[in-house]
This record gives sequence, C-alpha cells and structure tokens, in this order.
Amino acid sequence: MTQGEQVQALTGTLTRIESDALVESHVALVGHLVREVLARVPAHVDRDDLRSAGLVALVKASRTFEPERGVVFAAYASTRIRGALLDELRSVDWASRSVRRRSREIESARNTLAVQDGRVPDNDQVAAMLGVSVDVVERCAKDVARAGVVSLDAGEAEQSLAQLVPSVEPGPDAAVEMTERLQYLEAAIVELPERLRAVVEGYFLDERPMAELAAELGVTESRISQMRAEALVLLKDAMNAALEPAAVRPATRPTGVVARRREAYVTAVAARQVEARRTPASSYEHMSVRRARARRATLSASA
Repeated sequence: MTQGEQVQALTGTLTRIESDALVESHVALVGHLVREVLARVPAHVDRDDLRSAGLVALVKASRTFEPERGVVFAAYASTRIRGALLDELRSVDWASRSVRRRSREIESARNTLAVQDGRVPDNDQVAAMLGVSVDVVERCAKDVARAGVVSLDAGEAEQSLAQLVPSVEPGPDAAVEMTERLQYLEAAIVELPERLRAVVEGYFLDERPMAELAAELGVTESRISQMRAEALVLLKDAMNAALEPAAVRPATRPTGVVARRREAYVTAVAARQVEARRTPASSYEHMSVRRARARRATLSASA
C-alpha cells in the first residue's frame, strides 16, 4: 500500500479516480446553483466567473468528501459550492458587507411601511421606523448606487455605453496637431548649430549617455548639459514662434547679438518648414525613422 493509499484509508477520503468520477457526474449541479444565484443578483454579474468558482469548489469538495460520514455527496458539495459562489460575489461587490446589510434593513422597513400605509414611504418614515437619522438612509442609498456596475454593452439600442466613454486614442485634431509639432521639431533640430544638433540627436534621439557625447565632442559632461539646455531653449523658441506666438518671450536686448542669432534661427526653421510642405516627403531631409523618439524632445521643448 502506498503512502497516499494509507492516508486515504485513515481519513476515509476517496481515491483520485473516485474523486474525478464524482466531479464529472456532478458538473450539472454547479450549473443549477449558478442559475439559482444569478436569479437573485444584478445582471452585470458574470456567469462564467461564477461557474469557474463553482467548479473549483466542486473539485475541492470531491477531494475532502468522506463517504463514511453518511452524507450524500450532492448535499455536501452544494454547501461548498454555494459558499464559493458567495465568496465570488463578495469579491466583485464594490459595497461593503455593512452597507449591504443596512440596505437590506432599509428595504425591509420600506416594504413593511408600504404594506401598512398603502403607499411608498419617504426617507423620514423609514428612518423613524429604524431609529436612525435620515442622513443614514440617504448615505446608504448613495453607497449602494456607487457600487452598482453597468455593462458597457448596455444602453440605447443604437448606442452602447462603451461608445460614450472617452477614447484614449487621439482624435483627428490631436493627431494632426501632433504631426505638425513633430514636423516643426524636425526642422528645428536640423537648423540647430552643428554641435548643439549633435547633442540633441545623441541624447534625445539616440539615447546616448552624456559621458559618451562629452568624449566625442571633447568637452566635459557639465558642458554637454549646458549645450542641451541651450538647444532646448532654441527649440522651444522656434516652435512657439510657429505654433504659439503668444508664448514667445521678448528678448532682453532686441538689437543684441543673441537676439539676432535667435531671430535668424527661428526664420530658418520657418523657411525649412515651408519648403518641406512644398517638397515630396521622400526628398525632405527629415528624421522620420526616429520620429517616435523625437516625442521626448517635443515634450522637453514644450516644457
């Protein structure tokens, strides 16, 4: 006799073959109990989830069933399955057990008063019968309402609730705006001074570390950081000048060298963008291969 058989002999449990046979012959019991529960719960409760919980409980019941106790397996399994179904319902219920208990008390009191008075009672009468404040009755109703779940497939015959939920995908306007911003960004990066352009492309588009860029350009990492900041200021000015003129900061010294250089850069970016619209995409000096990564630079330049 194996160790497993010895344990089964001592505990009175069934062998695996006998347990599997019980499960197969009582699968219909799970379906019956699930239908029984579904008749008393909201329509949003998922039948498949309940059935899965019931089948698991059936298997567990077959493993612990002891025929020597004289209990019919169907009765024993039904208790275990009902318990599992209740646990599953509690796990998906957004309202606490205390809220549900209070809700049942209020509903019972409301029904009793309706029978006595022949009309639907108001919250004041229900609260007086239960010996609680009206606020408790109203708060319970709100808690139960918040816990209600509606299927996204529900709603009007011509339009489901799913169609009313805002989409996370960008709409046509947002997509066009993002495309335009990326095009301006590409033009702005191309028109940057050579060393600043190398820093922007290396850091944002190629995702290279600062130490590597510093070694390549023969400067320190702190200088790379300064160059990156300088490039972002230029990119932001160029994009604001084209897309958000109100956000352009006036120069401290309009006739100074820095202001003239910035103005020349912004003008060059605008000219390149105009030329890009006239030129077929295949001949435009763009960076579409790395456009997805350029979104990071877009965010930085817009910050």
